[in-house]
Amino acid sequence: MSYNKQDIYYMQHAIELAKKGAGWVNPNPMVGCVVVKDDVIIAEGYHQYYGGFHAERNALMNCKCDCNNAVLYVTLEPCCHHGKTPPCTDIIIEKGIKKVVIGLLDPNPLVNEKGVEILKNAGVEVVTGVEEEKIKELNKVFLKYIKTKRPYVLMKTAMTLDGKIASPSGDSKWITNEKSRNLVHKLRSEMMGVITGIGTVVNDDPMLNSRIDEDNIHQPQRIIVDTNASISLNCNIIKTSSLYKTIVAHTESAPTDKIKILNDLNVETLCCMENDGHVDINDLMMKLGNKGIDSLLLESGATLNASFLKAECVDEIYAFIAPKIIGGIASKSPVGGNGIELMKNAIRINNVEVEMYDDDVLIKGKVFNS
Repeated sequence: MSYNKQDIYYMQHAIELAKKGAGWVNPNPMVGCVVVKDDVIIAEGYHQYYGGFHAERNALMNCKCDCNNAVLYVTLEPCCHHGKTPPCTDIIIEKGIKKVVIGLLDPNPLVNEKGVEILKNAGVEVVTGVEEEKIKELNKVFLKYIKTKRPYVLMKTAMTLDGKIASPSGDSKWITNEKSRNLVHKLRSEMMGVITGIGTVVNDDPMLNSRIDEDNIHQPQRIIVDTNASISLNCNIIKTSSLYKTIVAHTESAPTDKIKILNDLNVETLCCMENDGHVDINDLMMKLGNKGIDSLLLESGATLNASFLKAECVDEIYAFIAPKIIGGIASKSPVGGNGIELMKNAIRINNVEVEMYDDDVLIKGKVFNS
């Protein structure tokens, strides 16, 4: 069924509402809803947090007007099953909504087109596919996780114009400017986890929390890939483990007494399979996915970045380039490992976008994994 400019306008408003749930609703999707009657918005809502009411129910429960014969715009197909909350199709029908405009059908097998069928059987007109591509991009994390139960991985790198992530002495503070770093903190607040390797912990002693100057910021889980659980008890990650959920991923080679010490310090330990003497990245992704972690910001050095790319576990890349040159044969680049011998076999980046953050350049795109 066709839709018009008015449908697009209201759906775009619903998309903006959905964005307010970023970082809070995982592993659920971000969903926004607008209720319109006589060309006036009479109610709106969004999915605010995991386990809370869905966008449609929030909008309709808070509506002070008569919703009978109104049009409801929602970014994702209304649910039709009992989960943590009642079915949204029920309240839509109860309130007398005459038409529902949907952005994207829900790929969840419990819902997929069943919500549409229930509404149609109740005499509700249904239109689908409005701003579908924008909503797919908004919910790229959900769309991967619902199908694979593995986290969506965004790899962030920051380098100089000559491709270096640190000076020959190891100094890296700061390559990028404050505006770029603020974006990274925003990204942290929108992901369920930030993951790095033990080398970065040793060299930089990071916090890996989100330090946005806003109230009520979502803090990601911090995941350290540390084969032998060699992490220092005096590093910032361990010293703040009571404040921020922390996971150390290791293999069976890690000493049991060190594991107990970490557990006593409120650090969760996750034993993974070994691959070539290190934590097996694919096994780690499976285990994190099973724990409900649907998204990761990979902020690491050359070694772990190479491991993730080799395992084909990177979905998207944000590469910040600062207008600085430091040179040096010993200065590392963002990706280590043995490299790829032939240019024709290089990892391809698609859907490339370029943005400016003051004098820094951000190149971002999706990783093509064959």
